[in-house]
Amino acid sequence: MPMRLSMDEIINAVCLNIAERKGLKPTDVTVQLSWEEDTGYTAQVWTEGRSQYLVESNLNEAILRYMFSEYNARVFKEQVELVINDDEEEIQAIIRDN
Repeated sequence: MPMRLSMDEIINAVCLNIAERKGLKPTDVTVQLSWEEDTGYTAQVWTEGRSQYLVESNLNEAILRYMFSEYNARVFKEQVELVINDDEEEIQAIIRDN
């Protein structure tokens, strides 16, 4: 059965990933997820007064690392699908079994 990560968990995954890469605390990272027809799934990240954009492949990398660190699950990028849940009006990640 597929596992579903909420928007909050995806944001946590990005915060943890960026914080680890930049030597910051996760609480020093702010993330806003979005979806646009021309760019797909992206995130705008703020750290130390600076902003950067992440594309879907960056989000997937953060999710893979999060799945391993938080759920002890080795997941591959082919198993991750970002979707928009219209009922809850949020971006979610579906993690499919092999």
